[in-house]
Amino acid sequence: MNTTPTLTLNNGVVMPALGFGVFQSPPDQTAAAVETALQTGYRHIDTAAVYGNEREVGQGTRRSGLDRTDVFIETKVWVSDYGYDQTQHAFDKAAGKLAAIDALDTGVRHGPDPDERDPHSLGLVIDEA
Repeated sequence: MNTTPTLTLNNGVVMPALGFGVFQSPPDQTAAAVETALQTGYRHIDTAAVYGNEREVGQGTRRSGLDRTDVFIETKVWVSDYGYDQTQHAFDKAAGKLAAIDALDTGVRHGPDPDERDPHSLGLVIDEA
């Protein structure tokens, strides 16, 4: 039984409050780190394209043996990918790298948008996924 506290986002998505982040995790160590984190009780994995290890996050998630519905995968969109079309492309690339993970559970902006090109694009892309 998993007793990880959860948070409910404004759009109704429920996510585990505690996540395992892979920032600065070398790709050759990331799959094993994610697998171990999931086996020890983490259910939220936090990654980003800029970390260069999304593919290994997917590998570790699959190797954990957990049902995909029991793992919450979050990625981040880099500032150069803000805007509806760019965000859609970034999510498609992330899904491809995460391979065999049917969908991302959420995505967030990796930093503020200094130009506010399209402040709603991220939410629209996520809602369409």
